[in-house]
Amino acid sequence: MAYSRRRRTQSGGDYWPGFVDAVSSLLLVLIFLITIFMLTQFVLSQLVSSKDSALDSLRNQLAELVSQLALSKQENSDMQAMIASLQSDLVAATIEKDKLAASAGDGGKMAVLTDELTKQKEISNEALAQVELLNQQISALRRQLATLEAALDASELRDKESQAQIADLGKRLNAALAQKVQELAKYRSEFFGRLREILGNRPDIEIVGDRFVIQSEILFSSGSADLNPSGVEQLRKITDAVREIAGQIPDDISWVIRIDGHTDVNPIKTAQYPSNWYLSSARAIAVVNFMVKEGVAPSHLVAAGFGEFQPLDKGKSAEALKRNRRIEFKLTER
Repeated sequence: MAYSRRRRTQSGGDYWPGFVDAVSSLLLVLIFLITIFMLTQFVLSQLVSSKDSALDSLRNQLAELVSQLALSKQENSDMQAMIASLQSDLVAATIEKDKLAASAGDGGKMAVLTDELTKQKEISNEALAQVELLNQQISALRRQLATLEAALDASELRDKESQAQIADLGKRLNAALAQKVQELAKYRSEFFGRLREILGNRPDIEIVGDRFVIQSEILFSSGSADLNPSGVEQLRKITDAVREIAGQIPDDISWVIRIDGHTDVNPIKTAQYPSNWYLSSARAIAVVNFMVKEGVAPSHLVAAGFGEFQPLDKGKSAEALKRNRRIEFKLTER
């Protein structure tokens, strides 16, 4: 028996040369790409967040300057109205003065009017000075407003460029991940083909989607999670194929063989297995333990129990119930 197994191992090694290194390298690259993607997303998100804060600050300053500009314009308008009123009063006073001078009237009244006219001129000059000051302030506000608008435009442009860089990086990383997934799908296809070659075209063994399905009766007795002698023989063949595939998958591909246990809808309730959940999980764990003892790395194995809740056949016939009692092997990403 040992001699025959060595012949199978040597033959398998010749049949699958270089498979281990290729899959292992692919796994490491995939992990590296995912790590770089996560770090880049974090850094870029922090950069975009800081840019958004700066843009909000610029917008607030812009709104404040616009408000100040509007207030200054209103003050300027009020001053212009005051100047117009003062100029009107000045013209009236001048006319009155000319009339008094022409009529050579009372000298005291003439002096009063002259003094009032002088005061009106002084007030008018002060108002003009205030208007000039307001005009200067408005000009300064307009220059600040233009500067802020230019800074805001520049920030928005940089923000758009950052978003474009993030989108481009996401596309490239997604393309790299898709490539790794395609490579893993290739190994999955070869894995299933190798299992089919080893186990033969048996009706109780089939490929369903991305899973290799073997009926529970091949490996276990009814209501038990202990491998029977026939099951040990068949599971050893499957384990040999898993070791061959494990040796072929590159390190940069993160992968596992997931072993899923399933039962039919008939309930079980014993001290050891209170429900079908316990039985399906125990069977999956029994398969994993056997494969680990046969040399498969535990880090590449996962055991899961699904009870009766994911049937392949929803019928109630004996054939449907038998088909639902199964162990599934799925090569998938970790």
